[in-house]
Amino acid sequence: MNDRLQKTDVILIGAGIMSATLGSLLKELMPDWSITVIERRATAGEESSNEWNNAGTGHASLCELNYTVEKPDGSIDISKAIKVNEEFQVSRQFWSYLVNSSLIRNPRDFISPVPHMSFVQGEQDVTFLRKRFEAMSAHPLFQGMEYSDDRAKLAEWIPLMMKDRISNGPIAATRIESGTDVNFGALTRILFDHLKNKNVEIQYKHQVDDIMRASDGSWDLKVRNVESGAVERRQAKFVFIGGGGGSLHLLQKSGIPEGKGIGGFPVSGLFMVCRNPEIVAKHRAKVYGKASVGAPPMSVPHLDTRVIDKQESLFFGPFAGFSPKFLKFGSMFDLITSVKPHNLVTMLAAGVKNMSLTTYLIKQVLLSKEQRMEALREFVPDAKSEDWELIVAGQRVQIIKDTAAGRGTLQFGTEVINAADGSIAALLGASPGASTAVSVMLEVIAKCFPQQIQAWEPKLKEMIPSYGASLAKNPDLVRDIHASTAKTLGLASAAAEEKKVPAYV
Repeated sequence: MNDRLQKTDVILIGAGIMSATLGSLLKELMPDWSITVIERRATAGEESSNEWNNAGTGHASLCELNYTVEKPDGSIDISKAIKVNEEFQVSRQFWSYLVNSSLIRNPRDFISPVPHMSFVQGEQDVTFLRKRFEAMSAHPLFQGMEYSDDRAKLAEWIPLMMKDRISNGPIAATRIESGTDVNFGALTRILFDHLKNKNVEIQYKHQVDDIMRASDGSWDLKVRNVESGAVERRQAKFVFIGGGGGSLHLLQKSGIPEGKGIGGFPVSGLFMVCRNPEIVAKHRAKVYGKASVGAPPMSVPHLDTRVIDKQESLFFGPFAGFSPKFLKFGSMFDLITSVKPHNLVTMLAAGVKNMSLTTYLIKQVLLSKEQRMEALREFVPDAKSEDWELIVAGQRVQIIKDTAAGRGTLQFGTEVINAADGSIAALLGASPGASTAVSVMLEVIAKCFPQQIQAWEPKLKEMIPSYGASLAKNPDLVRDIHASTAKTLGLASAAAEEKKVPAYV
C-alpha cells in the first residue's frame, strides 16, 4: 500500500454522465480547483450512460405517458411532465454553452432530431391521450404537439407501425417534431476528453474500496488498482459518488446519517434491436405506449429510432430482467451485501409490498424470444423474428426508503443524498437520470456549495440563461431557449423553432 496521502479538492467517483456533467460545471466555475475522477472500468460511460444500455430518449415528457396522470375528476395532471421538460431544457442550454465555447466541436456526435410520439389503442386510452394532448399543447413548453386519430395521418407518421394493422378499434397518437435522440455514451466520452484537456486527473481501472471521514472534515479514500492490486490513499474536501448502482454501497461506507435506512432494488433491462436498413428506414420516431396493467413505470413499451456512431437502428422494449448485481459489470453479491441493520426492516417491508413487481419480473425473465416478438407486434404487426436480436441493457437500482406512503416504498426517479455539511453527495436512482443530469448536478452544487453559490451565479446564468427562472411561467424565455439551443445543437433552424413555439399573447 502506498501510504503517501494524495490530496485534491474534488473527487468524482464513477466516469458516467453525472460525474462528467458535475466535473464540467465545476471546472467552469472554479478553473483552479484540482479534480480527480476514479473509475473501475477501462473507459468512460461503460455502465448506465452507455448508448447500448439506455434508450437515449432525451426525456422531455413529450411522449412518456407515465409522466402524466389522470386525476379522479378526469383532468390530466401534467406537473411532472413540466418539471422533467424544464430539466431537459436546462441540459440543452448547458450543452449549447459548451458548443458555443468550442468545448464541444460537433453536437451531432451526440444529439440528433427525432420526433417523439405517444401511441394508444382502445376507447379509454384514446380518450386519455386526447385530454393529455389538450392539457399539454396549451402549455408553452409543449407547443407544436399534434394529435390525430385518423389512420391515414398515422400511416404518414408511423408507416412501419400502421402497415398490416388489422384492428379497427379506436387508435390515436400525438407527435412533436422537436424531440431528440441523445447518445449519452458519446456525450460522456466527449465531456471526459474535455476534462482531461482541463488537467483533470482520470484514473481508470481503479476502484474505491472505502471512504472514511478525516479529522479535518475532509474525506479519505482507499483506492485500489483493479489490475495490479496496488492500494493508495486519496483525500478530498468534496466527494461526489456518481457510480450508478454502485453508489449505494459507497454511500453506506461513508457512514453519514443521511444514508441510513436506504435500500436498493436492482432491475435489468433488455431490448429487441433491429439493424436491417430497409426496416429501419421505414420508422423515424420514438413512440411510447402505455404500460400493461400491473407493470411498473420503467416498463413502458416504446419503439425508438436510435442514432449510434451515425448509424440508425430501432430499439423496442424494455423487457425487464433480474440480476442481484447493482452494476452490469458488478457482483452477484451486490444485493445481499447492501442489506444492513439500519435498512433491513425497510428492505423486508419493500419485499412484502412489491410482490406484484416480483411476479412481473419472474414472468418477464421467463419470456421466450417469440413471446417478446408478440409484444413487439403490438407496435410492428409484420415484425419478423429474424430481423430482431435481443440485447441486455444496463442495470438500474431503484431506491427503497421509508416515506409518507409507508415503510419500504420503492421510489422511481433520481435522488441526491448529501451530508449536512455538503462535503459528500451521492446520486441514487434511475430514469430520467441522464436527460436531467445538468439540473441534478446543479442541485448538488446548491446543496454542497451554499457559500459560493451567490458568487457563482453570474457564471451559472452565462452557462444556463434560465438559471433561477421558471420556464413554465415565462413563455418568451421558452421560445428564445427553444430557438437558440436548437440552432446551436443543429436540431433545427431558429426560424423553424420559433414557428413551432410561438410567443404567447
